[in-house]
Amino acid sequence: MTAILQTTLPEDMRCARALPGIQPETGPWLRVDEAYGAQMARREVLLAERAGEVLYLDPAARPAAQELLDMVLDVLPDLGFDVDGTQVRRPDGRVIGIRRTHPMETLGRLCQCDFVLMEKRGNEHVLTAAVLCFPASWRLREKAGRPLTDIHVPVDEYDGDVARRVQRLFDGIQVGRPLWRFNQLWYQNPELFQPRSAQEPRRVGSRSDTGPYYRTERQTLLRLPQSRAVVFAIHTLVLARNDLPALG
Repeated sequence: MTAILQTTLPEDMRCARALPGIQPETGPWLRVDEAYGAQMARREVLLAERAGEVLYLDPAARPAAQELLDMVLDVLPDLGFDVDGTQVRRPDGRVIGIRRTHPMETLGRLCQCDFVLMEKRGNEHVLTAAVLCFPASWRLREKAGRPLTDIHVPVDEYDGDVARRVQRLFDGIQVGRPLWRFNQLWYQNPELFQPRSAQEPRRVGSRSDTGPYYRTERQTLLRLPQSRAVVFAIHTLVLARNDLPALG
């Protein structure tokens, strides 16, 4: 498969920050970059052939998912999309029907980023809906319906103190004041769809500090005003090592 790569990083992602590295979002929370057309073509294949692996919707989360779809549709015209009441013409020219009864799938066919919905259930936020075409070494089906602490169990840096801080962060996210962070990973393989079970040993050579491909996720967190759900919008970028600028 042909590698789908960006050649540049946004200016605000050219410096390293420690987990969780959260800061106020001052730019657009949805973005279109030079890999849009190729990434969307890959998403279309995954949504058609592996829907059970990349889509999840708890029936109780449908109102939040539809609220997210409406919010995204409001933003898209500013990004070069042509939106009418029933369909959207994407920047790559493809026309997508708006299926409000399938909000996560529709989002997955419109936007370059993935979306994960987290809703408060008891004392923790739980993953209640997602379109996750580009997982970075985790499986949606294993995390669906689970709280933050369970979702991050395999992450070494995610200890009890970090878990408490992240839950406090989620509780404090305010409507109209999105936040963002990013991560940094090195991969031997540029493939965007990189699922891995928490029970599987890490594949030899799949990730290392010296891999030829730099993979980063720009993760924006925002709160939906009606459902009060928290949204992760995850924009994935993959660059060849030679195209990576010096990170400050």
